[in-house]
Amino acid sequence: MNTITWFEIPTTQLGRATEFYTIVTGQKLDLVEEGNMPMAVFPGTPGSVHGCLVKDDKHAPGKGTVVYLDSTRMPGGLDGALERTGRSGGEVVLPRTAIGPHGFIGLIKDTEGNVVGLHQMT
Repeated sequence: MNTITWFEIPTTQLGRATEFYTIVTGQKLDLVEEGNMPMAVFPGTPGSVHGCLVKDDKHAPGKGTVVYLDSTRMPGGLDGALERTGRSGGEVVLPRTAIGPHGFIGLIKDTEGNVVGLHQMT
């Protein structure tokens, strides 16, 4: 099992960013929309870390890539990790949120100001 399960690279112009990464990587990105959020998904194989370009007001370009950690084996799973965030000096930016067949996510801000995602399938 991978510690990192997903990453998101924010963009304001998805088409331009998709063209850039297609040229740089030499691979076709798949355009999809999840929950009214347009994405361009990098190719991957089952069991590998996947990620995408994302156009979302919650993620501004230049502020860093959002990395999602697998919360499945964390004590209490996603809910436990979100609950411990505030007690540890961090902040919950996005509470447990369903993402359809891809499970659930939450976003936290760590004590250094980094936004990190947590992911769990159930």
